[in-house]
Amino acid sequence: MNVVLAKAETGRTLGDAFAVARDRLPGGGKVAELRRQALERYERLGLPNRRIEDWKYTDLRSLMREVLPLAPEPDTAALTRAAAALKLHAIEGVRRLVLLDGVFAPDLSDTANLEKGLRIRTLREALEAGETGEQLFAPENSDAMLALNGAMMTDGLLIEVANGAAIAQPLHIVHIASGPQPAAIFTRSLLNIGNSATATLVESYIAGEGAKAYQVHDSLVVSIGDGARLDHVRLNEDGREAFNISSASLTLGANAHYNTFGMTSGANVSRYQAMIAFAGEGSRVETNGVNLLNGRQHADSTLFLDHAVPNCESREIFRAVVDDRGHSVFQGRIMVRPNAQKTDAKMMTRALLLSDEAEADNKPELEIFADDVTCGHGATTGALDESLLFYLRARGLSEKEAQALLIQAFVGEAIESIANNALRELAIAAAERWLQARG
Repeated sequence: MNVVLAKAETGRTLGDAFAVARDRLPGGGKVAELRRQALERYERLGLPNRRIEDWKYTDLRSLMREVLPLAPEPDTAALTRAAAALKLHAIEGVRRLVLLDGVFAPDLSDTANLEKGLRIRTLREALEAGETGEQLFAPENSDAMLALNGAMMTDGLLIEVANGAAIAQPLHIVHIASGPQPAAIFTRSLLNIGNSATATLVESYIAGEGAKAYQVHDSLVVSIGDGARLDHVRLNEDGREAFNISSASLTLGANAHYNTFGMTSGANVSRYQAMIAFAGEGSRVETNGVNLLNGRQHADSTLFLDHAVPNCESREIFRAVVDDRGHSVFQGRIMVRPNAQKTDAKMMTRALLLSDEAEADNKPELEIFADDVTCGHGATTGALDESLLFYLRARGLSEKEAQALLIQAFVGEAIESIANNALRELAIAAAERWLQARG
């Protein structure tokens, strides 16, 4: 049998877009060669589809169909629209770092008076200087979307926290799409937390006025040193016609602690995939997430926790509230390798369906190759309790008010995992905006 690799139409379109945008992509020499190799890998693989197990529920060939051309450089009008959008999503007490249409915007960012032990620079600076560290480009065996990100990334942030530094002010990376024309945004950020250091990272995805059918392709690479702690909050409030495909790769040293919370209430189609690797003993990971979906929204959260060393602990709590014809996907995979004895890993996902046409696919998985472990997982799907609704309505609440109260209680366990009070209130406010939009 002769097997011929057929290149999808999207691959040809992207190749043309890459050629047009090449002069705008930072870096030459070795950087340009790595970009070309990444593009070739993407073209070989094409957009992920349902035949790939990890993408079974999120078939981008049918949902997204094509990769849009690169977004233009932001102009004065884009800066004005972005400034207006920031006012609606302002957080007090944080250091704001803005990526506008895939480009760092210093005029909208707070980069002065950095705390001791904190260093911030842009990805563009590193690439133009010819840096090609292994964190800057996805590995050769990466999936198609990571390869695409490596080929087309235009900017991002490189953040370093020195050993022993305690960064009190949360770092807030704000991704803003402002262009009125359909376009794609490619960003990649790196965060290195030194040994015994602490930091808080917030990521927000928002749209400026007029931004509609855009695509976000983002990647985050994090290294957490021995005895260090990172708190991470991620809020996706993209425009309702947007696509958001984001990846995160995290590595923990010994006795490290990673606490993360993510909420998706925006975008038409979104997927967040995170790969978390335990590289040192005695570390702990707490991952919490919430999907709030309605209309025809599709949101996919795929997490892979790799327990490769002994005496580590992980907890996953995920909640989904789905209305109308929304579709929520949660895939949680925990691997316990042969040497990872004394692993303690638990995962629980619950979905709340508010309509007969809503859909939730939950796929928790355990792969255990060690014999001295404590592991468990569970998944439930159901509707609001009619007796509780009746109880609340009997005390004067409308049906929508009663539903909102029960929904807030349902997602509250995940939101309470946020350690910072101001950031917890931010997540609560985002959930309340979604509830108010239901009417």
